[in-house]
Amino acid sequence: MDLLFAVTELFPYVKVGGLADVAAALPKALRAAGHRVTIVAPKLPAYEEAGLLLARRLTPISFLWNGTKVAVTAYDGRLSSQVDLLLLDLPATLPGNLIYGDASAGTAAFFALFSRAVAEVAKVRAAGGAAVDAVHVHDWPTALVPTFLRALKAEEPALAKTKSVLTIHNAAHQGIFPKAALKQIGIDAKLFDPKGIEFHGRLNFLKLGVLHADAVTTVSATYARELLTEEGGFGLQSVFLEAASKTSAILNGIDYAVWNPATDSAIAVRYDAEDASAKGRCKAAIQKELGLVQGQDLPLFGFVGRLVAQKGVDLIYAMLPKLLARTEAQFVFAGEGEDVFADALTALAKKHPTRVAFLRGASEAQVHRIFAGADFALVPSRHEPCGLVQQYAARYGALPVAHRAGGLVDTVVDCDAALETGTGFLFAPCETEALHSATDRALAAFVSPRFADVRRRIMRLDRSWDRSARRYERVYSA
Repeated sequence: MDLLFAVTELFPYVKVGGLADVAAALPKALRAAGHRVTIVAPKLPAYEEAGLLLARRLTPISFLWNGTKVAVTAYDGRLSSQVDLLLLDLPATLPGNLIYGDASAGTAAFFALFSRAVAEVAKVRAAGGAAVDAVHVHDWPTALVPTFLRALKAEEPALAKTKSVLTIHNAAHQGIFPKAALKQIGIDAKLFDPKGIEFHGRLNFLKLGVLHADAVTTVSATYARELLTEEGGFGLQSVFLEAASKTSAILNGIDYAVWNPATDSAIAVRYDAEDASAKGRCKAAIQKELGLVQGQDLPLFGFVGRLVAQKGVDLIYAMLPKLLARTEAQFVFAGEGEDVFADALTALAKKHPTRVAFLRGASEAQVHRIFAGADFALVPSRHEPCGLVQQYAARYGALPVAHRAGGLVDTVVDCDAALETGTGFLFAPCETEALHSATDRALAAFVSPRFADVRRRIMRLDRSWDRSARRYERVYSA
């Protein structure tokens, strides 16, 4: 098949969250399976700053936009995975945040223009006799692509074979903008309707994408069910229910070429599931690197993620005083986010410099070293569509302590008391005391003779993209 991937993040060049990892790894797996894959993304300085070779097309991509002809400069590149890359330099400025802008009409116009340009790429290929089989878009920034494809199919009959697929990575972010932006986003004003893009008097990009996409996917089976609830649907539960017949749940995988302790050059010593003894040396190395007391008998917990309430970082902070007082456990935090959490963790690390470490803006290499050295990974997210942290942690032999939500339920099996089954420690409800109880269970497991067996078990799990890529193939070709 010939596939287009429209994304806003792409590891290792532009990354805010797990979408960047998926945007790199899934196309790589599909390319390895024999498909032609082209990733389309907005052109940002990070690509060239990283040394990626790009070739500017002599002919820009031209089309009518809000009654005016616009020209989008296109740059071609190729990733080491042999996946093609097409970067679009839009004749528009993104206000606010470098990657996702703000909640203004200018941001709405920017991503609508990007989506229209992606649809035009598909149209040009179809007109040239090489129509793509599917355009796979991700979350609200590209959710208008299916709408533009629908409109262009009337102009270019060869586009009829091209299917639009929308993956919902996190429905908490929907692309909601003021009604005034309607004149700037290039869609028919008739779509400002309760059965269209209208949402409580405003625009909702994700809503229209779900309604107009030929197929919708979510990133875990549990999350697919949560989207149908008032709490998990974030106001769009009726829309998700309407789209249920065209929705598939496909679990995210991880790229074993990137996340593999047997080949990882970022960690102190390499190891694998069959002989994880060297993990102890990785633990000693990260303890030394971060100024923590060194000792193999000191349980080390790691938290890697955004410092926001959704990730449950406040729950960890609330339970730490008791744990620091009555145990010898150590804690490493890595992430960026809200200042209130960053300031609190900074103060805690200063107060307990040999027990608590906080890395704001940790490098990818440091994150790998944290997983390699940690005994446990804290993942107390209030909601987690899929989650990659718990999968990365398991790959490196760090047992997840996770909330029973979304993809965490689908990727972590709660350990029994004897540690004969299970791959981590689940808790509910999402409250400090429940997290504290699960952490106590993890600490009890740490001193059990069976702990090494559990570690070996989780490292043997198959979390590669192969199975998920085959499921996406079926969605594209259905």
